[in-house]
Amino acid sequence: MADNEVVFRIRRFDPTTDAEPHWEDYRIPNPPGMTVLEGLKRIKETLSPSLSWRSSCRMGVCGSCGMFINGRPGLACNTQVSELEGSLVTVAALPNFNIIKDLVPDLAPMFETHAAMQPYLLREDAAEQQNPTGEYWQTPHQLEHYLEFSYCIKCGCCMAACPTYATDPLYAGPMPLGQAHRYNSDSRDGGFAVRKAVLSGERGPWRCHFAGECSRVCPKGVDPARAIQLLKRQLVFDYLRLWKQPCPAKLAETPAGTKRREGIPDAPPRSL
Repeated sequence: MADNEVVFRIRRFDPTTDAEPHWEDYRIPNPPGMTVLEGLKRIKETLSPSLSWRSSCRMGVCGSCGMFINGRPGLACNTQVSELEGSLVTVAALPNFNIIKDLVPDLAPMFETHAAMQPYLLREDAAEQQNPTGEYWQTPHQLEHYLEFSYCIKCGCCMAACPTYATDPLYAGPMPLGQAHRYNSDSRDGGFAVRKAVLSGERGPWRCHFAGECSRVCPKGVDPARAIQLLKRQLVFDYLRLWKQPCPAKLAETPAGTKRREGIPDAPPRSL
């Protein structure tokens, strides 16, 4: 094989024609800077038009192209072929999920569990939430409590690497639990008591063995393993009545003497 070529070994599966997944090899040129996603596009355009996967932004932001690349979960758009060892690139759908077709995993169970954690601000001022009149006050220190966990792009790589999720379908997994902690740690949120009903059951963090693989493979540098341990501590303190959630942040007041700058138009009305 020429030095400027690479072999993609792809795990193919079409539920309409295949009884089991199987591997197929494709040899393509390997120009400098080619990503795994670009390699897949070349294969689809020149060798196998039926090849299927998910992708969108091509910038490591949307999380759509999570795949199992050379035995490790990662983003195809963010993985350079030149950074992989050897001239063989193995690509499969993320493990721990059912396969819809080829490299497309069924992420619906993950998102359903994520939704059950109510990953949004829960407050009593429903009117302000629906028709905001200002911003909630938050200090830089309060922001640091959850900022890292807000970088999660829900790609599913952490779920694919989790050994507990691989063997226990009831376990929520690192992404939903990490996002539950993200909102529990937000000074603007008052929904800990509501989420506790979900977190205290079989879906909760107690089944985590702290293997840490979820944090190791995260393409955005999020540490969901740490979030789960902090979630455990929060639940223990709540059970022992050693912790009480503070009142959610109030609306920030406009500083006295603030004047509207001339020439700045009003904000457009909120869209429905």
